[in-house]
Amino acid sequence: MKIDSYSFGKIMVDGTKYTSDIIILKNRVIDSWWRKEGHKLYIVDIEEALKEKPDILIVGTGAYGILKVQQETIDYLNEHGIELIVLKTEQAVKRFNKESKEKTVYAALHLTC
Repeated sequence: MKIDSYSFGKIMVDGTKYTSDIIILKNRVIDSWWRKEGHKLYIVDIEEALKEKPDILIVGTGAYGILKVQQETIDYLNEHGIELIVLKTEQAVKRFNKESKEKTVYAALHLTC
């Protein structure tokens, strides 16, 4: 999958436009992604992605970096050998497109704040 473009509140993935937070898996996008606590990322929020054991999980924390990855999530990913990359969403999009050419990379992207 390739992210065609991102701007505050919208993202285009393989020609499809999304206007709510998403998770990108190997062959599909989970749209309208909601988290247990709005701007905090817990394991339960990304369980579906973790079932497939990607090499890398990229978290886009929003345009201003408001989304915070909780320590329990960081610890879980480390224990399971999944590399975690946390960036503001604009940089996360660029990194996803670069990394996904060579590895299994999933992304959990907050599109607004």
